[in-house]
Amino acid sequence: MKYSTVLTLFFLLFSPTATLLAGDLIDYPDGYRLWAHVKSMTIHKGHPLENPFLGTHHVYANRLALEGLNSRQYRDGSIFVFDQLQSKDSGGASVEGERVLVGVMVKDSTRFPKTDGWGYEGWSGNSRVKRLVNDNGLSCHGCHQQQKSSGYVFSQWRE
Repeated sequence: MKYSTVLTLFFLLFSPTATLLAGDLIDYPDGYRLWAHVKSMTIHKGHPLENPFLGTHHVYANRLALEGLNSRQYRDGSIFVFDQLQSKDSGGASVEGERVLVGVMVKDSTRFPKTDGWGYEGWSGNSRVKRLVNDNGLSCHGCHQQQKSSGYVFSQWRE
């Protein structure tokens, strides 16, 4: 095999473009609990989003996403993490149970043009392997489209 062919294969396999060829997978957001905490909420039985979002949710944002929360304009590189846990009643208080899923929204206009620049991924429970999104984020974005005027983001800063 010619050296130029080997070099070309190397760059195709190990360059940022390789990620695009591999299906635009989003990495697990290591360290997200050290990011800014945007809000928490609990969805109870009877809520329209009970299935599949029953439980306690914590939303975290990286620095670029925080800037976007103020302007409602999100730059590429903005990331939100949705940490969903079971909610349990303990002595009249709601407390966190086991993790249900970790969901991620990543703004990258080049990688995700079909979903208005947002990529979506989720991991089941505490797994960093079992991915939940299998339609390139189309179903996630279908719901987020109702927030188009807010940059497709549900979370807002409390005043």
